[in-house]
Amino acid sequence: MPALQLEDAQVLTEGAVIVQYLADLKPEAKLAPANGTWERYRLQEWLNFVATELHKGFSPLFNPKFTGELRQAAMDRLAQRLDHVEAALSKSPFLMGQGFSVADAYLFTILTWSKRGELDLSRWPAITAFVASMRARPSVQAAMKAEGLS
Repeated sequence: MPALQLEDAQVLTEGAVIVQYLADLKPEAKLAPANGTWERYRLQEWLNFVATELHKGFSPLFNPKFTGELRQAAMDRLAQRLDHVEAALSKSPFLMGQGFSVADAYLFTILTWSKRGELDLSRWPAITAFVASMRARPSVQAAMKAEGLS
């Protein structure tokens, strides 16, 4: 479970909450729209979609007990969810439109699991382009290097 311990010893859990908290620490970076706006609610929609439909959707692919029909059913369900993401990314470079947000960072993280889950993303050209553009970002390259993922 993702967790972030703050200086006052409080702990935040859940990726969607943590990334919003981090974005709110530096609003001038515009990683999340302002609280109380429709754009913020749209961000929360995407964060929850990534968490519940994609993040959870990849989990069965990492379970060695999911074989044959069970694995295929999980892959088919995940593919339907990726179709939704493909539709959004075919209209704009990021989930929220033209600007990068914490939802894009979360989506990228989850999409990197496709290799480990043996899910070929090539059938979704907008997703493939999104992953490539994210990998090209210097901050992503630095983070992946720091985590030993590059």
